[in-house]
Amino acid sequence: MYPPDSQHPWQQLFWLMILAIPIASVSRTVVFEEIFREPRDWCLHKSKTCATFFQRKFFYLFTCEYCFSHYVTIFFLFLTRFKLLLDDWRGYVLAFFALIMVANSYLNLYSRLRVDITQAKEETKKIQKETGGDQETN
Repeated sequence: MYPPDSQHPWQQLFWLMILAIPIASVSRTVVFEEIFREPRDWCLHKSKTCATFFQRKFFYLFTCEYCFSHYVTIFFLFLTRFKLLLDDWRGYVLAFFALIMVANSYLNLYSRLRVDITQAKEETKKIQKETGGDQETN
């Protein structure tokens, strides 16, 4: 299946919303999850100790969710050839920035959801302690 052209803006919007999901997922996984902890720690160390400015910034990109999402977006644009609104190189530029915005909106939404879930768990534990029981809540 090929990405939609500029004659199908609703399909492009659908692709934009869907394509941002794996971009957000890959960015989140690499920057925060335990499976990539060792390379991330190494990059963090290098981002603080490298001699040149450009070396430090290069390694920092692998520790910043927002920064890393730019590289993931470039990869997915190359993979899918998705263009937004225009069928030439400008469509790639528009798609690049739009995908980053939507993907980072998803990441912010996910982070907010995690905070809300953590707060709800803490409140439940507090209520259970106050009532003096270890009863399960539904």
